[in-house]
Amino acid sequence: MTPATTTERHHRITVADGVALHAAVTGSGPAIVLLHGFPQTHLMWRHVAADLADDHTVIRPDLRGYGASDKPVDTDGTTYAKRAMAADVVALAAALGHDRFALAGHDRGALVAFRAGLDHPDRITHLAALDVLPTLDMWDVMHGVTAAVGFHLYLMAQPPGLPERMIAADPDAFFGHFLDTWTVDPGAIPADVRAAYLRACREAVPSIVADYRASAGIDVEHDRADLAAGNRLTMPVAVLQQDWGAALGFDAAALWSAWAPDLAHTTVSAGHFMAEEAPTEVADALRALLRR
Repeated sequence: MTPATTTERHHRITVADGVALHAAVTGSGPAIVLLHGFPQTHLMWRHVAADLADDHTVIRPDLRGYGASDKPVDTDGTTYAKRAMAADVVALAAALGHDRFALAGHDRGALVAFRAGLDHPDRITHLAALDVLPTLDMWDVMHGVTAAVGFHLYLMAQPPGLPERMIAADPDAFFGHFLDTWTVDPGAIPADVRAAYLRACREAVPSIVADYRASAGIDVEHDRADLAAGNRLTMPVAVLQQDWGAALGFDAAALWSAWAPDLAHTTVSAGHFMAEEAPTEVADALRALLRR
């Protein structure tokens, strides 16, 4: 696993409630924070970070509950709310000297970025979301047999106990399923990186489940409250995603436009792990966003 650049620095910073995040930092200049998705860590951004670090400070944390970051026990269903995870990111950036920054997230990280944009609009200059829908819209479009593609969403939404036991029985098979089936280019995730992802997931089953469970609970409540209040993403937003709409019967751009008036929506041919399968395309899209 080659670092993004030879100047990569690693930090461990306490952000809230005693929770410490691990973050890799490269480059210098205006800050952009890159948030990983499931079932990955900050490593997923290694290629994009190498590009952006030419003229930006690139901050790649492991989200709470993932990778080398702390994995607090969820006692009340709010520990892994995207609101808490977004506050982590804002505090991390501030601790590194960046009160305002651009923010991009993939998958779970995109949901954290979305919440950060709504909760902290004064801190987020630009926002990018890769291959995800806002939580409310995600649940609304999942119906019928096509919802089978999201079986893990329903499994991990169940009350504490059963999902954790089922996944822990064979975590490599569970997490490896997604690494294998969501990838168009199998070579995009080399063996050493795949092994690192699986090792990190084996060590984080309860916190990963808690993250997903929050998206069927407290995250829905927060998003519904914002929708009712008319809160929207006020910064320039870029969304890159596969053509889910064609498969599941919805207009992804329209769904995102309802939340983001200043939106650039792009459908890509890469698989779900697009930052690893098509890093140049992703980096170019982020640079285009930062120029808006």
